[in-house]
Amino acid sequence: MNEALPDVPEVRVVGLPQLTSGFDLVERLDLPMHLKVHGPLEPMGGEQLAQLSERINLKGRGGAGFPFHKKLRSVAESAIKRGIRPVVVVNGSEDEPACRKDTVLINRAPHLILDGALLVAEALGARQLVVGVTRESTQRSMEAALSERGLSNRRGAAIRASVQRNPVRMVTGAAASLIRSIDGGPAIPPGRKTSASRSGVGGAPTLLSNAETFAQLAIAARIGSERYGNTGLYDEPGTVMLTISGAVARPMVVEAPTGVPLRYVLQLAGAPPVPQGVLTGGYHGKWIDAATVNEAIVSRNSLDAVGGALGAGAILPITQETCPLGESLQVAKWLAEESAGQCGPCYLGLPAAARGMEDILNGGGPAALEALKQVAKNVKRRGACSHPDGSAMFLESTIKAFTDDLAAHVLGNGCGRPVEGVLPLFEGGRAPTGIPGGMADEENGASRQKIFVDWTLCRGHGLCADILPEVFELGADGFPTVAQASVPQYAEAKALRAVRRCPALALRIEEDTRGSAPSRNLPVLSQGRGRRALGSGR
Repeated sequence: MNEALPDVPEVRVVGLPQLTSGFDLVERLDLPMHLKVHGPLEPMGGEQLAQLSERINLKGRGGAGFPFHKKLRSVAESAIKRGIRPVVVVNGSEDEPACRKDTVLINRAPHLILDGALLVAEALGARQLVVGVTRESTQRSMEAALSERGLSNRRGAAIRASVQRNPVRMVTGAAASLIRSIDGGPAIPPGRKTSASRSGVGGAPTLLSNAETFAQLAIAARIGSERYGNTGLYDEPGTVMLTISGAVARPMVVEAPTGVPLRYVLQLAGAPPVPQGVLTGGYHGKWIDAATVNEAIVSRNSLDAVGGALGAGAILPITQETCPLGESLQVAKWLAEESAGQCGPCYLGLPAAARGMEDILNGGGPAALEALKQVAKNVKRRGACSHPDGSAMFLESTIKAFTDDLAAHVLGNGCGRPVEGVLPLFEGGRAPTGIPGGMADEENGASRQKIFVDWTLCRGHGLCADILPEVFELGADGFPTVAQASVPQYAEAKALRAVRRCPALALRIEEDTRGSAPSRNLPVLSQGRGRRALGSGR
């Protein structure tokens, strides 16, 4: 039930391989084999690289789809204006249970990713390169690749390159989380939205993109925009990496040209001929129904047009024999557990949304449905990061895609179908970090404080919910809905203020020393200074 995918599942190719060239020869392309398969790569000037990215319409392959040439120019302009050398960061933190494309590339073709990253670093005049990972296998492969190139984090090196290992969590993959961890903080979003292009690692302009994006750039730099454009669609040339799982005979990662019918890719993995629905874009994505699957092709624009999403490239069909709401509930619970615990919309809203979905399945009727819709609406665009937005989009898509099943649960006695657990999840809701010393708890942002409500004193003034919405929510009766709760580390000062301002003196804070671990402060990596940036030559 809901078994997680292996780090490196089966890899298949539709048409001619580009990113996966050489996969039929060896399990991992070391540097000599990489050069035999792909050939050498000449450096490019900054503006030349930006123009190449623009001509091939290269967009970030991590989910957001931001144009790469705009990010490149933005970092360069900021670096020149401030006189600071920028930093290049490869985001290989692929922590969604249904995504493995970046993990496959890091494990099997790490030098293709490094080609793209070093190409950008040379063009920008960067002297620091960091690769963010969360798995032991990706850490080993990338560290080996850096060693094969003679790259290290030693002072005085032409470019200091390192691997940043973080815990496996959904929020770890956020750009702000990775940057914060590189600077020595916990791998969770900082609670404020800033542009990495202006101020990223160590406050320097930072170009951050995911592993596949850099690999695509390396391919285009070798073969040129015209040849690159001969594959795939005119407006979205090239190939995409997809992770196919769910109700399939063989979970796999597929490299396919854009424009390939989605149903063909599903058939390749042994999906049911007529799936009840297909989740596109992963657990921050959208469902499409069986009829829509036949219209969709593999491209960002096509999937958007039919109500789906390319997102992080995860494609998950389910069969007609399973309850889609029950399958989605398992994911909703996991998404709630993945909260960084930093803001009310995430810390309180996502568990409430999961409970709303469960209420529908348990016969809560129209009232439960309306409550779920309201919760999903309330969490959007109010969080400290994009996790609440993506989770709300998933829930709203579930309601919209499975109207017949929803009606059976809301207006009748349910659909009568079991929950098969076909959508992959980490065992126990979260993957093991593999990092010793209780670091997972530290990264979770939890403090050693708990706050308690004394019901014999509470008079329902509601100030606690105003001051500390991350912990307290008022029920319909105007009283807090919890009697005790852990306080997120960042909110300790607010918790103390709530205790002091409670008119009825009904709140108290106690230390919770169970499972505590000493904090660890990691050094902030220093930045060199200079003015070499995009357009200034090599």
